[in-house]
Amino acid sequence: MLYGRRMTQKPTPPTNQASETPEGDRIAKVLSRAGVASRREAERMIAAGRIMVNGKVIDSPALNVTKQDRIVVDNQPLPEAEDARMWLYYKPIGLVTTNRDEKGRTTIFDELPEELPRVMTVGRLDLNSEGLLLLTNDGGIKRKLELPETGWLRRYRVRINGRPRDADFEPLRKGLVIEGEKFQPMIVTLDRQQGANAWITVGLREGKNREIRRAMEDIGFAVNRLLRISYGPFQLGELKPGEVEEVRRRVLHDQLGLERDDTAKPKRPTRARKPGKPHARNLGSDSDRSRQPTQAKGNARTSGTFKSGASSEKSRGKPARGPARSQNGQTNRKNSKNPRR
Repeated sequence: MLYGRRMTQKPTPPTNQASETPEGDRIAKVLSRAGVASRREAERMIAAGRIMVNGKVIDSPALNVTKQDRIVVDNQPLPEAEDARMWLYYKPIGLVTTNRDEKGRTTIFDELPEELPRVMTVGRLDLNSEGLLLLTNDGGIKRKLELPETGWLRRYRVRINGRPRDADFEPLRKGLVIEGEKFQPMIVTLDRQQGANAWITVGLREGKNREIRRAMEDIGFAVNRLLRISYGPFQLGELKPGEVEEVRRRVLHDQLGLERDDTAKPKRPTRARKPGKPHARNLGSDSDRSRQPTQAKGNARTSGTFKSGASSEKSRGKPARGPARSQNGQTNRKNSKNPRR
C-alpha cells in the first residue's frame, strides 16, 4: 500500500436492480386489519393453507399485497376492512377464549350474538374466570392493547379461601418470581371477610397465564372466584353474563388516539356468525354469592347491548359489584332479539 498519495475510488455505476420496498402491506397485516385474525393467528392460517392470493394457496407470510390482489380466506373472499370498533363482553365461566379448542370445549365465539361481525379478543380470561373481555374487529387495536408498553391497569375482584391479613399480600406488592418467571408488582387491597372466604381487589399491568391464581397459591391461598371488572378505562359496570356492549367511537378516539370520524354513528353489524352449541352450565355453589349488578336502562347516548346464548343460561353466581360506570357516555347499548344458541 502506498502512503502520501490520495486514494480515489470511481463511483459505482447505478444498477437496474430495484432497491425500493415492495408495494402494499404484509398479508398477515392485511388479514389482521380486516378482522380475520391477529397477525400471529393469520400466520398460522397461512401455514395451514387456508389463504389464497390471486388464485394460489400461499404458504409463507413473507408476501406483500395491495388492493388489486384477490385474497380468499377459507374459500370466502376477504371482506373489506371496516372502521375500527370495540365491544365490552361479560365472559361467563365455562367458555374458552380461543377461536377453536382442540378438546372440543365451547368457546366464546360459539356463544357471541349473531349481530356481531368477526371479532378478536384483547387478551384472554381462563376457563374458570369471568368478567370483562374486550373484543375488536381491528388487529391493530388488539396488538396495541396487548403490548406490555401500553401498561393499562387491569382490575379484578378475587375471592380466596382463608382469613388473610393485609401483610400477607406484601410479596405480591413487591413482585414475585415463581418457577423462574418474574411477576410485576400487583396492587392488592383486602376488602372484606365473608365466612370462610375473603374478597380482595387486585390490579396488574400484564397478562401472564393464570397470573393471579398462581400468585395467590404461592402465598398459600386458593382462588375460588375471579372476576375482571376493568381493563384500562373500560369498565364491566352493569353488564350481565353473556352481554356485549359496543364502545362509542368518540371514546375509542380519545382513549386510543384513532384517526377516525368520531361523529359517525356505529354501523349495524351485517355479517351474522353461525350459531354455536350451548355452553356448559356454570359450576359452583350458590351458597356464597355477591350482589348481581342490575340492568342499566338504555338512553339516547347508547346504541346497543347484545345478549349471547350464554346469558340465558343459569350463571355460576352473581358477581361482585364492580366500580360504578362513569357518566361520560362511554358505551353503546341495544337489545338483541336473536341470541346465539
